[in-house]
Amino acid sequence: MKKLFVIGDSISCYYGKYLKDLLNGFCEYDRKGGNHKLENLDDCTDGLNGGDSSMVLTYFREVLKKDFFHPDYLLLNCGLHDVKKHGETLQIPPEQYRENLNQICDLATQNGINVIWARTTPLNENSPQISQGETARYKGDIERYNQIADAVMLARDIPVIDLYTFTKNLGPDIYLNCTDTVHFNEHAAQLQASYIAGAVSVLVQ
Repeated sequence: MKKLFVIGDSISCYYGKYLKDLLNGFCEYDRKGGNHKLENLDDCTDGLNGGDSSMVLTYFREVLKKDFFHPDYLLLNCGLHDVKKHGETLQIPPEQYRENLNQICDLATQNGINVIWARTTPLNENSPQISQGETARYKGDIERYNQIADAVMLARDIPVIDLYTFTKNLGPDIYLNCTDTVHFNEHAAQLQASYIAGAVSVLVQ
């Protein structure tokens, strides 16, 4: 049975529990912070959250050194944390994002791991304006960083699961609450998991 390992943001933490069940008997499922933790590297959401692309790269370099880590496929996403704006400054600038993705993919290839990329999900455009001085995200940055990732994956012939468009087409009543800008309710997470499971079942042979 093939092994699938997930590194993703908090959205993957929501759909992940459903995805694990949907893939049961088809491929082995594990994720960052799932059956293991790496000392001094895990962060937020009890180590499940991959964070931004620099954090993913750091984590991936370290987990590759571990004897337990031998996945056949890596279901990968990072972007929501990269586009955080602290004032006028993006957490991870566009060119650094591109370079991080290329390095992650290089490491995967060098270690015989097949990457499956999941596009970053849309923001809740109906949520209230984030007050000045707080961390903010913007629709245009999500779209721009998805385009950067698209180009990286296309150049490498890496399959892409378009979770952005799928989620956007689910309608407006999919977010966790009226003030949350990024997270989805349980029903939406189940639909996302089903969509991803269908794509993975075709890609994982």
